[in-house]
Amino acid sequence: MSSISQAARSGSIITGRNLLHIWREPGALISHLCTSIMFVVLFAFVIGGGLGALYPEYLIPGMLGQNAVFVNIYTTVGIAYDMEKGIVDRFRSLPISRAAVIIGRTSSDLAATAMNIALLSLCGLAIGWRIRSDFLSAVAAYGLLLLFAFAISWVGAYIGLRCKRLESAQSLGIMWVFPFTFISSALVGSQYMIQPFKALAEWSPLTALCDTIRDLFGNPAPKDFPEATGWAAQHSALYLVLWCVALLAVFVPLTTRRYRTLSG
Repeated sequence: MSSISQAARSGSIITGRNLLHIWREPGALISHLCTSIMFVVLFAFVIGGGLGALYPEYLIPGMLGQNAVFVNIYTTVGIAYDMEKGIVDRFRSLPISRAAVIIGRTSSDLAATAMNIALLSLCGLAIGWRIRSDFLSAVAAYGLLLLFAFAISWVGAYIGLRCKRLESAQSLGIMWVFPFTFISSALVGSQYMIQPFKALAEWSPLTALCDTIRDLFGNPAPKDFPEATGWAAQHSALYLVLWCVALLAVFVPLTTRRYRTLSG
């Protein structure tokens, strides 16, 4: 059996183990879903109430993009929890591929994120959001969401492996996510921000993700939102894919190497 097929087979088994753990203890998943729904209601009807009737259609793709980023917290905390409980050491003693444990974690967290995205989409439909494009465009939008979530989860895996305690993993997992999600076009156009946050938002991969899936879903921005300019805005899909490839190219080998060098 080749190393790739062995890693895939072992990774699928560990994915099943992690999904079973989520099924038996769904508290974190439910908490995250409730938080996402709370954010939708808060921004759609409280903070964004004066931004016009089209704002919910602008908001929901941004919230879906945020959910794709929040997978980082799942992965960081999940890896750190397994390390603290000694589960990672048990996996390392087994004759399986070194990459299988990380593949299993990122794959199971991607499945959990897919469930969150599906339920958040239903919540969006309940408040008036609609997909106004064709079927294939909508499939492409959801595919890009999952691709970005998978790439981000490898960042979370690396952070989790670098943490020695679960408490520090929880802090580090959240510390960079909230600035990253708010300094983007997820909730409001980057044109409304002041420098240097405007420049950071314009070149944020989350901005590229949100702008791309808005185009694919056929969700226009409210009429009074200034139109985004610049290379990243004009080539958001290409820019997003380049970011995903770069994240995977950097963090897959880094994470695998870190896992191999862990002390017993």
